Amino acid sequence: MTATVGNQDPEGIARALRGVVRGEVDFSAAARALMTMDASNYRRVPVGVVAPRDAEDVAAALAACREHGVPVVARGGGTSIAGQATGTGVVMDFTRHMNRIVDVDPVTRTAVVQPGVVLDRLQEACAPHGLRFGPDPSTHSRCTLGGMIGNNSCGSHSVAYGTTADNICSLSSVICQSNGDIRQATLARGWQGAPDALRPLIEGELALLRTGFPDLPRRISGYAADALLPENGVDLARFFCGTEGTLGIVTEATVRLVEAPRARALAVLAYADESAAAEAAAGLLPHGPLTVEGMAADLVREQAGLPKGGAWLFVESGGDTPAQARAHAEAIVRAAADGTTDSLIVDDPTGQRALWRIREDASGTATRMPDGTEAWPGWEDCAVPPARLGPYLRDFRGLLSQHGLRGTPYGHFGDGCIHVRIDFDLLSETGVRRFRHFSEDLAELVVAHGGSLSGEHGDGQARAELLPKMYGPELVGLFGRIKDVWDPDGLLNPGVLVRPARLDENLRFAVLPRGPVDVEFAYPHDGGDFSAAVRRCVGVAKCRTESAPSGGVMCPSFRVTGEEAHSTRGRARLLHEMLAGEVVTDGWQSTEVRDALDLCLSCKGCRTDCPVGVDMATYKAEFLHHHYEGRRRPAAHYSMGWLPRWLRLVQHARAAGVVNTLARVGPLAALGKRLGGIASERRIPRVAPETFSAWWRRDLRRRVQVARRGGAARFGGDGPEVVLWPDTFTEHLAPQVGRAAVRVLEEAGLSVLLPPTRVFDYRPDGLSAVAGLLPSRRGRVCCGLTYVSTGQLDRARAVLRRTLDLMRPVIDSGLPVVVLEPSCAAALRTDLPELLPDEPRARRLADSVLTFAEALERFAPHWDPPRVDRPAVGQTHCHQHAVLGDAAERRLRERAGLDGELSGGCCGLAGNFGFEEGHYDVSVACAEEQLLPAVRAAADGAVVLADGFSCRTQLEQLEREGGRPGRHLAEVLAEALGITP
Repeated sequence: MTATVGNQDPEGIARALRGVVRGEVDFSAAARALMTMDASNYRRVPVGVVAPRDAEDVAAALAACREHGVPVVARGGGTSIAGQATGTGVVMDFTRHMNRIVDVDPVTRTAVVQPGVVLDRLQEACAPHGLRFGPDPSTHSRCTLGGMIGNNSCGSHSVAYGTTADNICSLSSVICQSNGDIRQATLARGWQGAPDALRPLIEGELALLRTGFPDLPRRISGYAADALLPENGVDLARFFCGTEGTLGIVTEATVRLVEAPRARALAVLAYADESAAAEAAAGLLPHGPLTVEGMAADLVREQAGLPKGGAWLFVESGGDTPAQARAHAEAIVRAAADGTTDSLIVDDPTGQRALWRIREDASGTATRMPDGTEAWPGWEDCAVPPARLGPYLRDFRGLLSQHGLRGTPYGHFGDGCIHVRIDFDLLSETGVRRFRHFSEDLAELVVAHGGSLSGEHGDGQARAELLPKMYGPELVGLFGRIKDVWDPDGLLNPGVLVRPARLDENLRFAVLPRGPVDVEFAYPHDGGDFSAAVRRCVGVAKCRTESAPSGGVMCPSFRVTGEEAHSTRGRARLLHEMLAGEVVTDGWQSTEVRDALDLCLSCKGCRTDCPVGVDMATYKAEFLHHHYEGRRRPAAHYSMGWLPRWLRLVQHARAAGVVNTLARVGPLAALGKRLGGIASERRIPRVAPETFSAWWRRDLRRRVQVARRGGAARFGGDGPEVVLWPDTFTEHLAPQVGRAAVRVLEEAGLSVLLPPTRVFDYRPDGLSAVAGLLPSRRGRVCCGLTYVSTGQLDRARAVLRRTLDLMRPVIDSGLPVVVLEPSCAAALRTDLPELLPDEPRARRLADSVLTFAEALERFAPHWDPPRVDRPAVGQTHCHQHAVLGDAAERRLRERAGLDGELSGGCCGLAGNFGFEEGHYDVSVACAEEQLLPAVRAAADGAVVLADGFSCRTQLEQLEREGGRPGRHLAEVLAEALGITP
């Protein structure tokens, strides 16, 4: 039987849409799975997705859907927290094509934008004119203007600039008429453009409209029908803001712009607790701040840079000059002095961004309690009169305690708007019942304080059911009649705001398996539960940011493709649907999940940059393991996944020269790449004629001979012993890095050892307590990286167990292990203990791993590195950023006089990724985002730093003509010491 939606055949609907829409029409399982959720607790499965190219496409699609009785949901960035951007009909994705800034007029201070424009792109276009759009939600790097209009979004600067509705001049919309026609209308002031029946309806309810709405700066709930009162200018554009796509579909907007302050200063005011901060917030408003944002200490995992206290207000001030801005901030600090425990003024833009990042990431950070318990939205943005905020927060904390719940309040204290994630149990019937009862009680508490159920994110499904508690049945009934005038067939975003679905149905967790999923990694931060790991993604979509933040990495594949499927969130959504089994039905064999993960570079950027710590590289390895279990793998999994084995074979056969020669013979190289699944554009890296370990042994013999002849032979320093890890890349492809590291570590006074190459088996001899020594086995240590990245986890475990056997003497002695290749160090720190969680030696080895700079800092703290005194460019390795951290590297570079910041982003080669067939273009595009422009723009004499072999190889292959080679920090220091490795 053919599935039906709205009593219609999905294939018939798709054919009808393709016949009238010039944009993409996609009814595939993958497209539908990607749109099942937004950033809320809700999940609704659409029948298909349309990406319209223009307003005509929107009108044509809406007409076709109306003819077939199929609902329509307009969607921007999908960051809605109340469930407005999900639906069971056709989802219109405006981010694909309708994302143009049509005009910026600095004279009239207006801009014309399409609904898919990301807010940050508008701000960038306005900045040269000294202008900006006032509202700025914390999701400004990925939320769209269409979504902001639909929700009537606000942001941290609303105390200065108001809501989106306060900043709209006019809207172009596609609306339905009662006679079945679809038309385009311009909505501004006056009744023109509205359905004919709207005016008599409103004029018949003037008394209700004048008395039914609370006077709040953050009243977002319901329809703002009071904007249609005569004394309010019959402002259709203002009324339409916040209608959540239930009355029509916006295709263009003319927005007002405000003058941006030329300088800013941030006063951070510390208080004893959040109630004290909340009570102080309203008193700061007469001083004209740009922001009054609050958060409590339980939201901030690391309080570095914040003044001492239990809660903080972030109060931003502006001025024409930095001195004016700071003076304004100082005045605010003085005005607040009586209630604060401490304060701080930050006028450095970099320092301000670092502090604001804490606040902006809160919607993700707050999804985990300090003990790791999951927390969820649902009551994300209640608002009360600012003067009532302190008492409200105390009552709110009491209500949480009464229901046995915990939450972390933060938000727009100056506007009386509170965000909070609460540790609801949405996986059990008992927990869902508690969620409902708490919601009902909280709605009554908000109303008792004169507040609004929504102060920013709208009602959606999360709160609309409770609107009668706030507005009463008569006004809510009027909302329904207004909806019928604009949408007579009820097809525009049904189930939200008006005649809503219940707040405890369509919960996205209901479809997930309750039992454990058989997996390979331990997932220690998720209780060993792969479902819980996938649930980490709550949809805040920081991975959809179109430009990497300073020093950040996530998500390079999305920034190149611009496609949801190639974002961290998109992949997490597909994994969620794979576990649910309703849309993606093939489980681990899913081609939809495989294809989405194909362009994941396993950079691990999301592990750190994602506010909730999604680790898509690990999920990809897990999926590939199951997907190819018992099946033939892609050729690249054998050619590059088994790279350590092939390179050891070349070493044993002493065939490096032969391999290098053959790799440069065009036809043979082309054949080899084709058979190995390697991109034809790539050059095979040169294998070193002498491995690092061979050099080590030869150099050791030389030193012994010198000593025997009575010469001064140096065998390392007098300091602590360290074990230098000969990773596959250093061992076979870049031994000069290992040689340089040995020389520098010894120059710093350390004694350098290499790991054992023999495994000795021990057993009791039956005669004494001493173990008998059995014959040894040869072997080489390996971190298993290439096997993990290709999902060959059984083989990775075998390699890691052999490595632990080899490293037994090192582990038992507690010696530090210095790893030069960042990706190998990251694999030992994370993959090793997570693949062998029951092996104590795995954790001990992981804890002993140090980077080159960390080893020097910890064991040679008084050593002065040579002064290089040259500018440095390059890129911090993705795994260094995500797993290892680069604080020690930064300090070492500073002490060596290597000035300059390394770029963020990803080099794009990413181990095997950039070599695999079909990945070359994406790989190059990633490099062109930040790394290559930074290198090309570098001053003469600049040092190009790239500690990762992949990063250096990418630079070599893409900047071959006249390019400067990337070098490991150890090489640069060795050269400065005048040492020839």
